[in-house]
Amino acid sequence: MARQYPEGGTRRVLVESVSPEVDGGRHPVKRVAGDRVEVSCDLVSDGHDHLAGRVLFRRAADRTWHSAPLEPRGNDRWSASFVTTEIGRWEFTVEAWIDPYTTWRLGTEKKKAAGQDIHLELLVGTRLLLAASRRAEGESAALVARAAEAAEDRSLGVDARFEAAASDAVRRTMGAWPDLENATRHDRVHAIVVDPPLARFSAWYELFPRSCGERGRHGTLRDVVRRLDYVAGMGFDVLYLPPIHPIGRAFRKGPNNTLTAGPNDPGSPWAIGAAEGGHKSIHPELGTLEDFRRLVREARARKLELALDIAFQVSPDHPYVREHPGWFVHRPDGTIQYAENPPKKYQDVYPFDFECKDWQGLWAELLDVFLFWIGEGVRVFRVDNPHTKALRFWEWCIREIKKQHPDVLFLAEAFTRPKLMYALAKGGFSQSYTYFTWRSTKQEFENYLRELTRPPVSEFYRPNFWPNTPDILPEHLQYGGRATFVLRLILAATLSSNYGIYGPPFELMEHVAREGAEEYVDNEKFQLRSWDLDHAASLRDVIAHVNAIRRENPALQQTNDITFHRIEDESLLCFSKRAGDNVVLVVANLDPHHEHAAHVDLDLGALGVGADETFQVHDLLSGVRYPWRGARNRVVVDSKVFPAAIFAVRRKVRTERDFEYFL
Repeated sequence: MARQYPEGGTRRVLVESVSPEVDGGRHPVKRVAGDRVEVSCDLVSDGHDHLAGRVLFRRAADRTWHSAPLEPRGNDRWSASFVTTEIGRWEFTVEAWIDPYTTWRLGTEKKKAAGQDIHLELLVGTRLLLAASRRAEGESAALVARAAEAAEDRSLGVDARFEAAASDAVRRTMGAWPDLENATRHDRVHAIVVDPPLARFSAWYELFPRSCGERGRHGTLRDVVRRLDYVAGMGFDVLYLPPIHPIGRAFRKGPNNTLTAGPNDPGSPWAIGAAEGGHKSIHPELGTLEDFRRLVREARARKLELALDIAFQVSPDHPYVREHPGWFVHRPDGTIQYAENPPKKYQDVYPFDFECKDWQGLWAELLDVFLFWIGEGVRVFRVDNPHTKALRFWEWCIREIKKQHPDVLFLAEAFTRPKLMYALAKGGFSQSYTYFTWRSTKQEFENYLRELTRPPVSEFYRPNFWPNTPDILPEHLQYGGRATFVLRLILAATLSSNYGIYGPPFELMEHVAREGAEEYVDNEKFQLRSWDLDHAASLRDVIAHVNAIRRENPALQQTNDITFHRIEDESLLCFSKRAGDNVVLVVANLDPHHEHAAHVDLDLGALGVGADETFQVHDLLSGVRYPWRGARNRVVVDSKVFPAAIFAVRRKVRTERDFEYFL
């Protein structure tokens, strides 16, 4: 039997452990436009020959590769970087090879320094230079050809011949025109999804349009336009609306999720579909499609992106039920299976059957829902409960959308098992809800943020922290008072570069829960509400201040560069973020009722401060400034005044010696 030999047996370099990557390259990593992508890998080969390599990168739509040379970092680890200059899908891989010229040059230098004869080595070098002159083009080819000629010119001294073959110009040219005949290219091309900057840095505000009218009147999209200055004035850049579609009448829910609705009860916006239309229609009481277009324009004029809630479920009245009955599960008695989470029943909602025979027709229609609203100017979607729909559908759907609309972003509203949440992010969701809402202790925050901000999770998962949602009024907001509301705002806005609040209940500090539930009593999901936006106790100004601090400090515009600092009090959480010279240090008091004071042991390296250097910390909330020196300093946080301090760390502390007339 004939022996079988592998292809590429002369390729001696192994390319291993390439990063960044997600699941060995099965899923793309995430970046935003303008990011520098740091690529690293192991290059391993037999023997002592010197290696060389490069990172190849391009936009996925391009045919031509660009390259960045790999540099050794020690222990066979190499790295290079490139910049993702625009949004869209990018890709990269790694190529490496034996570098015979560098091997020859360095070996010959050693022999020459040892006083050995190098005439034969010069002939070897000449051969390498001549081969390169045939690969190179233009002046590069001429340069190495002249070097080869000088290297074999016996009228010159040995030193001159070697210098001609090993000059800096020749080294650069040889590196630019390598012999790739036996180069090893990594067996996988890694994908990068490059999103707009809003994917990394955003502040979301959620409101119900139907509660934007005067007391007793159903609000409209025109009322939302009048609310835009209020939202923009607090510093938000994404306005998120729950579903705006017609609401079903069959099994409509009443106030506080009661099973019987009165004749004037509006029902749940998530029970989508009625005689007036479905997912591509607007609830008649909210207005018209032209009203919606105006809302998009007016929001964008205020630097607000409008985010629509997409909930792929239907009421029994939805046209899909009549037109596509095969898209739903039918029970033995002939009725359609409504949504359940036993023992809970949701008779007002039918889920889609992602195992139906016409699954391709279902997928196409759901994709078209997104495309319809994209056509109306929407660029941000909050997707309701995506973890209850097929994962392969999301991967396909988002990929199809981003082929034509790479600027579109998707927020996954999935409070479920961690691996399922991560699977959604790997499948294409730009941002994701998190467990922040239920994290309360110092250890919980530190552990959770370390999980989210380190590879592999940080390569694909962008957390979006929400202190509250229409579904969730956590116990600490029910009983913690004003200090807890302010604390949770600051933690969400500084721990994560993406965060959001459900308002006006948040800024008005609504805290009464429905009995036996972790959600608001008289919830807007089931009834109209009227809000006093000018209430004296509103957190409106505090929110605006915190959002202004975020905009003014690049360190807070990213999530992953975070360092926790040791502080001698379990009620105090201390962390810092850094972006270049901008450094922010946050000290939060997790106890809403008492003052806490303690010494903090700072990681000065993370702050960019020298071991014995005096520096200033400026509390951007209160305006107070403190001179600190060295790693160990004392801090006091009184929740009755402010439950946290957001310090700008400034290394330069001016003295009288900085005054130009000081002698």
